[in-house]
Amino acid sequence: MTAMQPVREQVLLAGLTTLGVGGPARRFVRASTDAELIASIRAADGRGERLLVLGGGSNLVISDDGFPGTVVQVATRGISPAAGPGGTGVVRLTVAAGEDWDGVVAWCVAAGLAGLECLSGIPGLTGATPIQNVGAYGQEVAEVITRVRVYDRVTGEVAELGGADCGFGYRTSMFKRDSSGRRAVLGVTFRLWPSELSGPIRYAELARVLGVPDGGRAPLGEVRSAVLALRRGKGMVADPADPDSRSAGSFFTNPVLDDAQFAALQKIVAQRPGADLPIPQFPAGPGQVKVPAAWLIGQAGFGKGDRGPGRARISAKHTLALVNPGGATAADIVALAREIRDRVRDVLGVELACEPVLVGLTL
Repeated sequence: MTAMQPVREQVLLAGLTTLGVGGPARRFVRASTDAELIASIRAADGRGERLLVLGGGSNLVISDDGFPGTVVQVATRGISPAAGPGGTGVVRLTVAAGEDWDGVVAWCVAAGLAGLECLSGIPGLTGATPIQNVGAYGQEVAEVITRVRVYDRVTGEVAELGGADCGFGYRTSMFKRDSSGRRAVLGVTFRLWPSELSGPIRYAELARVLGVPDGGRAPLGEVRSAVLALRRGKGMVADPADPDSRSAGSFFTNPVLDDAQFAALQKIVAQRPGADLPIPQFPAGPGQVKVPAAWLIGQAGFGKGDRGPGRARISAKHTLALVNPGGATAADIVALAREIRDRVRDVLGVELACEPVLVGLTL
């Protein structure tokens, strides 16, 4: 371990997450270069310790007991544009894993590069975007990622994976599905294009705000401003003055149902007094539809601002976010999430899946 990588002990992790919960790390190191990041990971692996690679802490719930191993915080920096092959006008933008994600989107909009504008305001670091296949308002990073540079803890080598090799799915990837954390993301390359206008707007709420038809386009800056306003209205933009933004973002993913599952849901909802019909749905591939988790949570009887058994509560702005208004523990957050999941399943027959990564916790 070099002098540039001082190891600290018993560092409280709550302050490094957007939820503000989590106990201490047994060991903690902040890596500002790829070399430091790799060396820190190798050192932890060499000791046979558990490892947690920490980004912006925005999609994470860490146990109140903390983490009994080494936490490596990614703090690498760098944004490098390059012309795409063959004079196509495409720009290959390579970004270090530790770059603030919204800062990257803002940089792209200012530089007149389209492809990421609808992903404005999402907290966290760039290295997390391929892991989660970050998406919002009709865009996903899977659409524009061409390469992910990783450190492979099994081979001990740095490797580059093409976008098609990442196993992207709805809010998931091969990285997220691998519970061993074999690959640590070092950098991500995106395929963007010079334009004053956005890509096609495919999200109805955003299209309405922008005053464009479905599939229409709008100036990049206007799209970014509209997305930020929509997210802020839902408490989904980090703001120290807004307790509703002290969350891990959307706590549940929108479930994808096949035809039989959706028919069963329709039957259940139709039999309930005061049912809110029709059920909102979005195409999700042949024979599948996506149903908003927020709608299901509301139909199960939960409302904005509802409190759980502890100090956690549902956001007053959006039922998909569980917030720490002050003094909540990780156990409080998980208890409320479990109550929501169980009631949606019992009342509507749909199983909600947790979106944030749970560390030392089970739902």
